[in-house]
Amino acid sequence: MIQKPASRQPIPDDAKRVFTGKLFDVYQWEQRLFDGSTATFEKLRRPDTAYILPITEEGRLLIVRQEQPGARQAFGLIGGRVEPGESPDEAARRELAEEAGLVAADLDLWDAYQFLPKIEWAIYTFVARRCTSVQQSLDAGEKLEIVDLTFDELVNLAGSERFGDVEVALRLLRLAADPAKLAQARSFVVGSQLTQN
Repeated sequence: MIQKPASRQPIPDDAKRVFTGKLFDVYQWEQRLFDGSTATFEKLRRPDTAYILPITEEGRLLIVRQEQPGARQAFGLIGGRVEPGESPDEAARRELAEEAGLVAADLDLWDAYQFLPKIEWAIYTFVARRCTSVQQSLDAGEKLEIVDLTFDELVNLAGSERFGDVEVALRLLRLAADPAKLAQARSFVVGSQLTQN
């Protein structure tokens, strides 16, 4: 059972949902301030996201170059929304099959966090190992090309405007700032399949 990471500013139980959208809901509540006065606080809630990093037998990572209607082309991780009733790992397996046409024998949780205090949105990143091919089934609004690269190339790409998953980029760039943590992450992700280029 995967625990949902805690929000840095939870939505209180007495908050009122004031807007329901296709992706975002808006909640408001009265919050007591430090001087005793009150103010209306607001926060968004959206479905959680499951990302997957498949690893090849050679220790290379698979990501996507993706294009969606109305958005510029960008690199990012394979993944998408956790649907109602799904666990994060179930969503990861579904997205991996849909977007990459892969099924993982092993799926390991690498990271789980809430990115922004003003949005209740948990992000889970899994590493998929020993994958086999199945039929890919993209949504009508997706154009994806699978790209393979090393762990270090992924970290470098995360610092580029060409990498669209800014929430993932921040995590990778923070790892890059600490050589010990970066080495630990590299070891977890590619493990014994580590190859140096």
